Amino acid sequence: MSTNEQKSFTLVVVTAGTSDPSSTRMLADRTAQRVVAVADGRGHAVTTRVIDLRELATEITSAVVSQLIGPKLREAIAALAAADGIIASTPVYKAGPSGLFTSFFQVLDDDLLIAKPVVLAATAGTARHALVVDDQVRSLFGYLRTTTAPTSLFASTEDWGEPALNTRIDRAARELVLFMESGLADLIRDESWNNYRHQFGGNGGAETEIDLDSDLMRLATGGSAI
Repeated sequence: MSTNEQKSFTLVVVTAGTSDPSSTRMLADRTAQRVVAVADGRGHAVTTRVIDLRELATEITSAVVSQLIGPKLREAIAALAAADGIIASTPVYKAGPSGLFTSFFQVLDDDLLIAKPVVLAATAGTARHALVVDDQVRSLFGYLRTTTAPTSLFASTEDWGEPALNTRIDRAARELVLFMESGLADLIRDESWNNYRHQFGGNGGAETEIDLDSDLMRLATGGSAI
């Protein structure tokens, strides 16, 4: 079924896979392709942007220890800020999401992803890790106040040939498209922004009462006071 109003959406895929090819990237790409197909069937166009975290590893580490944001990381953050929907895919290591994955989302401003719709995905070598995505990854995105799709995705080695995986991918993709189509994120941000507790920088750089060009602020960001 298509809707009366045709819309254009930006989908950002965040993948923390470290191998090439990567099953984590494969799961994210398959989900993104299904999102594009579902949206097209409903009369919408989707532009997809991929953020490969292994290419940002050095800048993510620097941001964690110094709070300095490098140019590639800044570009990734801007892409997320402009996203209408997100697919976040991580490998599971030692019963937890990738440290690279969690570090990336931990350096983001708490307000950046408020209400943005997200499909959560994880891959592992064994089904023993199947609960990681809902038990650990969903709580991280709950803290970031995103709107997570009810269906999360998990694929272990034995899942790739199973029709059930495609069924879950289709369901998650449809949920994400419906969230994007509804405009829920914009409605929540517009109606509830002042009811959130915002830390410094929480308005996406739109603050007007803070002098970012003072000597103190230049020193704080690694520059010179002169």
